[in-house]
This record gives sequence, structure tokens and C-alpha cells, in this order.
Amino acid sequence: MSYDVFTLRPFDKQLKRLTRKYPSLKKEYIELIESLENNPKQGTSIGNGCYKVRLAIASKGKGKSGGARVIANLVIEESSVFLLAIYDKSE
Repeated sequence: MSYDVFTLRPFDKQLKRLTRKYPSLKKEYIELIESLENNPKQGTSIGNGCYKVRLAIASKGKGKSGGARVIANLVIEESSVFLLAIYDKSE
């Protein structure tokens, strides 16, 4: 089953700020979207249908543990995933 992935305005602003700082993030974000469409229950469940997904940033050079975190909300009835927030773990 394929899920639709949507972003919220605050997420878009956070992503734009981080892609200026880390140019490779744009490619990794696209890969994350493709991955979430097929398997939305990735990462660690933080309750209420929300998941914290680790995302490596190649231009940062620290792998998943030092990369970014994406907070995603899964709505099973609508087959939708909403991206709520993205942040750099080091901030």
C-alpha cells in the first residue's frame, strides 16, 4: 500500500533553512519521501501516530547519529503521512 506524503508550512521553512546549510540534504530528503511512501512506520514511535525518523546528512559527514531528525505523523485511515518538523540534531 502506498501512502501520500504531505508537508506542513513550518516543516517547509525548517527544511529550506537546513538545505542552505547542508546542500546534500535535498537529495536525502527525496530519498526519505520515497521511503516513507512505501514504509511509513519508520523510526521510533513517540506516541499519537507520530514517528521520529533519523536522517543522515552526507555533507555533514556524521551519519545518521549526527544528522537530522524528522517528525512524521501517520494517518492510516487516509493513507497519509504528514511531515511536521525537521531539525539538525546538533542544534
